[in-house]
Amino acid sequence: MTLLALLVSTDDSASEILSRVLPASGIAVERFSDLGTAIDRLQQQRFDAIIVDFEDPKAAGAVLDESRKLNSRMATVTVAMVAEASSVRDILSGGAHFVLYKPLSDNKARAGLRALAALLNRERRRAQRVPVQAPVDLILSDSIKAEGILLDLSETGMEILTAEPQSPGALLGFRFQLPDGSLDLQAQGRVAWANRNGQTGVHFLELDGPTKAGLQAWVNAAAGGNGAVEEPIPYCKLTDLSLGGCYLETDSPFPEHALVDICLKTEKMAVHTEGMVRVTHPGEGMGVEFPSRTAEQRARVGEVISFLRNSPESVLGLIVTPRALVADVSQFQRAEEPGSEVAEDLDDPLLELLRQGSTLQQEDFLAELRQQRSGESVAT
Repeated sequence: MTLLALLVSTDDSASEILSRVLPASGIAVERFSDLGTAIDRLQQQRFDAIIVDFEDPKAAGAVLDESRKLNSRMATVTVAMVAEASSVRDILSGGAHFVLYKPLSDNKARAGLRALAALLNRERRRAQRVPVQAPVDLILSDSIKAEGILLDLSETGMEILTAEPQSPGALLGFRFQLPDGSLDLQAQGRVAWANRNGQTGVHFLELDGPTKAGLQAWVNAAAGGNGAVEEPIPYCKLTDLSLGGCYLETDSPFPEHALVDICLKTEKMAVHTEGMVRVTHPGEGMGVEFPSRTAEQRARVGEVISFLRNSPESVLGLIVTPRALVADVSQFQRAEEPGSEVAEDLDDPLLELLRQGSTLQQEDFLAELRQQRSGESVAT
């Protein structure tokens, strides 16, 4: 199914360019120059992305507010077209995911929309829901055991039916087997929404690697997917790295709070770590924080740094692919582990800068980053 974008702009030149570039990336576009007509259309049709021209900030804000109101359960990816770089930080802080600078050209539009297309395709695969009829064993609050019926399943959650209504936000344990018996899932989830008749949406928490991979493969096959490999963004350069995070130069950064996979590879091997985008600089790059909740996550980051130190730069490849529009922030907070003392956060100037990045203007952030580079290239 083709992805669909709503474009709201009175700029004929920019609209013509986007009407050429978006379809080439597999994204159909509907363009409106009138605010009222655009909002009417938004109320009739679910769009995968909304592109608004901030030449009229009030009108652009009205479109984005209406989109948030209509899609409270699932965020729509938003793109802002701006002429003044000074307004970008406020626009990103206001909820926009991507920024395109005007005046547009075909090359600038293609570069700026690469990450958008990759993220939309990933979100569509994550959102695939497969109807399922299977029993599910539940452990509710206070260790109360219950039974339910699995109604549908996706990579990130499930819909179940229980005898009693559940409470949104509540944690629960669950266990069920896929219909073909290929995988037995036992983990925890959080109630995302619930109806009084017992229908409940559950978001999965912390699936281990093999379980996550097995579930993804099963959902893709059951939904009739082709198993396509995730499309990475090209032209990505690692410039700064510490145990806490990194900065990547790219003309097509992912949005703030997005979850990404970073892969460093040679001809013989590859190492992966996930990360959350802490700060985005359109056309320039992005700062990514590494997960640090568990010892396993921290060890994986250590493997990446060791791999980087021991690999000749000439044969080292870097691949960055999207995992989700919004990362689970809890995975980036150090957890107390049984039998071990909770260590204080390491002195990590790069990580501190990344966490402050969304409050700084781009030029101020990059100036501080350059100053840090006078030290070691890899902080330990």
